[in-house]
Amino acid sequence: TEKVVPVMALMYVIAALGIILMHIQSVPWAIGQVISGAFSLEAGFGGLLGVMVQGFRRAAFSNEAGAGSAAIAHSAVKTRFPASEGIVALLEPFIDTVVICTMTAIVIVLFNADGSFEWGQVESSTVLIDGARLGGVDLTSAAFDSVLPGFRYLLTIAIILFAFSTMISWSYYGLQSWKYLFGRSVAADLSYKLLFCLVVVVGAAVSLGSVIDFSDAMIFAMVFPNMIGLFLLFPKVRQELNAYLEAIGRK
Repeated sequence: TEKVVPVMALMYVIAALGIILMHIQSVPWAIGQVISGAFSLEAGFGGLLGVMVQGFRRAAFSNEAGAGSAAIAHSAVKTRFPASEGIVALLEPFIDTVVICTMTAIVIVLFNADGSFEWGQVESSTVLIDGARLGGVDLTSAAFDSVLPGFRYLLTIAIILFAFSTMISWSYYGLQSWKYLFGRSVAADLSYKLLFCLVVVVGAAVSLGSVIDFSDAMIFAMVFPNMIGLFLLFPKVRQELNAYLEAIGRK
């Protein structure tokens, strides 16, 4: 998956960009719909707050900012200045959360330009389209397929690869944390891998909503100790950043 996943991600971006360019005259309207829908009086304070909470949940899951998990992967890099890897890490949430998620949102809004479903009429994160309730991956697939027939098959392959790569990366995060707590031994390594495989089976058997809710709760639980650590290590982070900026002549 090391080479295939970036190709699938690039394919997704190209497809989304192609759809946007095909409807370039409607893009300002689509962006306006997003902004007006988020801040309209009809949404009210409760609706606005709910959208913000949902946005924070998905953003934390998407870019892992504040959770401390992505730092485990970046810590494996060999570099003279740790702050340089932190600068690289800043690019990831921008590409993932800002660029790709925004492109996906615009494609879905353009898909609903003819009123395929009612904005705000959401039940269990799904909307009603032609008698069927669609949401998440299904809604995204329908939006892409409406312009690029057959793209849903490529999207399915991409989702499988994304999910598989996510399992690998998160298993690595968990393994490093497990070894830190219980020591670097064969027993610790084997016990974690068996536990991880068991959790994968359980996760595949329960509903998607339950998996998402559980993952949100666990990420939320990680934020508290990580934020405390960030405050305590702030002087060290500033020291490393200053050293890096001096080394590249930016200070």
